[in-house]
Amino acid sequence: MSSTTVGATESILMRWFWIDRFIEFESGRRAVAIKNVSYAEEQIPDYAFAIPVMPASLIIEGLAQTGGLLVGEHSDFRNRVVLAKVGKAIFHDHASPGDTLTYTAEIEDVRSGGSIVRATAHIGERLLVEAEIVFAHLDDRFEGVELFDPAMFLGALRSYMLYDVGKKADGSPLEPPQHLLEAEKALLADKS
Repeated sequence: MSSTTVGATESILMRWFWIDRFIEFESGRRAVAIKNVSYAEEQIPDYAFAIPVMPASLIIEGLAQTGGLLVGEHSDFRNRVVLAKVGKAIFHDHASPGDTLTYTAEIEDVRSGGSIVRATAHIGERLLVEAEIVFAHLDDRFEGVELFDPAMFLGALRSYMLYDVGKKADGSPLEPPQHLLEAEKALLADKS
């Protein structure tokens, strides 16, 4: 499948993921994810010839994916959450192959039409980026247009280990939302 929409009811699939896994996830509050930077990733050698660094835009995308999943989980992934804008981003350094980026996203505000997340990226103890990221929640004009295939999306969340480390506000473990589990069950039934 391509990363574009062919019809109004088809889902868009993300081609690139800029986080490797979650190491902390507290519903409605905070998420911490990591990204290992590798020279094997095609964007590294092509970005700045002879200076292997991770493009700043992809670091922002990793922060946005971390924050977007945190915001989306707050509504059991029923709100269609999209990156609206980066309110600010201050870079203090760059990331190179061999670095492990730690992305931290904290919800500042959640409303019906959108959300604001404060995010940072660190390499070890060294602050790399500070950002304010704004997300829009798509309204009824986009009803019937899914951003992701729900079953495949649940598979991605599991591969990110979200449900291995995720906790509700009361400290109990996060569970996948029923609508995603039903989509996964239907997909598995279709394949058998």
